[in-house]
Amino acid sequence: MNERIEAAKMEREEMEIDLLEIARLLWHKAWVILLCLIIGAGAFGAYTKFLVTPKYTASSMIYILGETTSITSVADIQLGTQLTGDFTTLAKSRPVLEEVIEKENLDMSYGELSAAVTIENLPDTHILKISATDTDAEQAKKISNAMAEATAETIANVMATERPSIAEKALKPSAPSSPNFMKNLLMGGLIGAAFAMAVIIIRHLLDDTIKTEEDVRKYLKLNTLASIPMEKKLKHKGKAA
Repeated sequence: MNERIEAAKMEREEMEIDLLEIARLLWHKAWVILLCLIIGAGAFGAYTKFLVTPKYTASSMIYILGETTSITSVADIQLGTQLTGDFTTLAKSRPVLEEVIEKENLDMSYGELSAAVTIENLPDTHILKISATDTDAEQAKKISNAMAEATAETIANVMATERPSIAEKALKPSAPSSPNFMKNLLMGGLIGAAFAMAVIIIRHLLDDTIKTEEDVRKYLKLNTLASIPMEKKLKHKGKAA
């Protein structure tokens, strides 16, 4: 029974990873990890800078209750909140999108424009935020403003209500909304460093070469009686041979 317990204990010890040893190994190879971090960050940065087309996002807002609509009771507030969902759906309906395509003479299909536009109901408000994303900043602005106008007209016609007012027109964005250069740079560096650490650890775990007296005791279960140090000259001669 004791032999089995001892054997199981020895087996667990053999499978156990010495975290301190791994930490020392990674510290010893820190220059490799740092080099891979720089290479990874540089590769992702170059890809983002030269191969990814920047996109711009412009946003406009419409107040869906109209300019003269008054809210006189809690019921009116609840009704307005419920209708906000209907207005959000109408904003991306086919009639609205096709009207924008025709008005702005866009070289886009209904599906492409739908994918480029997002409609958001700002929390606790009756305001719809209409955002358009395009590779051209001016085009993004035009699409967002055209969407706001077409949405307001459609809501007034379909809901037989007062035309919502434009709370804010879209402006030409001065900076791209994507890609995020710094985020990609950081991601590339982390991936490079993680890859280097993984390779270093795996090579260490797969290396079963006996190098020290401790390795002799650990793997061969033998005690060393003596050790003979090898001079550098002999090592070089051995390699040359």
